[in-house]
Amino acid sequence: MAHQADQQTMQLVLIRHGESEWNKLNLFTGWTDVELTDTGREEAAAGGRALKEAGFDFDVCYTSRLKRAIHTLNIVLGQMDREWLPVIKSWKLNERHYGALQGLNKADAAAEHGDEQVLIWRRSFDVCPPALEPDDARDPHTQEQYRDVAPDQLPYTECLKDTIARAWPYFEDEIRPQMLAGKRVLIAAHGNSLRSLVMKLEHLTPEEILKVNIPTGVPLVYTFDTDFNVLDKRYIGDPATIAAKIDAVANQAKRTSSPNPNPTRGAARPRCDVTPPIRRSAPCSTISNNTLAPDAPVVTEA
Repeated sequence: MAHQADQQTMQLVLIRHGESEWNKLNLFTGWTDVELTDTGREEAAAGGRALKEAGFDFDVCYTSRLKRAIHTLNIVLGQMDREWLPVIKSWKLNERHYGALQGLNKADAAAEHGDEQVLIWRRSFDVCPPALEPDDARDPHTQEQYRDVAPDQLPYTECLKDTIARAWPYFEDEIRPQMLAGKRVLIAAHGNSLRSLVMKLEHLTPEEILKVNIPTGVPLVYTFDTDFNVLDKRYIGDPATIAAKIDAVANQAKRTSSPNPNPTRGAARPRCDVTPPIRRSAPCSTISNNTLAPDAPVVTEA
């Protein structure tokens, strides 16, 4: 596994950041730049050890501009004795922006607005959460880490369709050419930016992607042919542990609520493509609805 299997196949490894402080508190996080917990750091270390023990090596790594993903990647590379590898950080691999929900407890929000509404906000393909007001403290337009990004590219809220509209072109333009050139690529990112890639790589429908849950800190390995057809897909690690992590992600909104966060009130937001422009990121892209062939691997993580 130390090299690409042969000239006819390519491998790509994805890893979601380890548990963050706000994952632990069951809060909507989005672009809020929170740290890993001790558990999250251990998850990242375990992922790095698993990759090293399985014989993986890499030539270039990609991550977001959020420290929970950056630190996960640093820990993984430390475990692999590959801290010298080039790392490219892009905001286009950031988590989905959860707008005004950021900082709210998911279970509290479900208790106030109903499980169905919160599920729509969390997982709907094209419905945005309530948007931030401009100049809110959580507004990325005011944050130093995005000072080189054109203001009209930065979101006040996002649906998954919006996240795909930035993450997938970045993959196509920056990462795919590296893989086609024979580079071994590792991407450390977030639940929704990785789901964006998974949807496109596996040609899932908007309905199918709603069922995809990506566990924290577990390497996910894809093998492709040179046309980027999926030949194999597998997690690296103990199957029972991975299954438990997937269930934990799926059940986040059902956890015991926290007395601290105070959810904001509000009705369901309109679909992203009719949200007022000032509250929008880039226009929602058109996503392929092609499904995988019957014998091709499909994500069934719910």
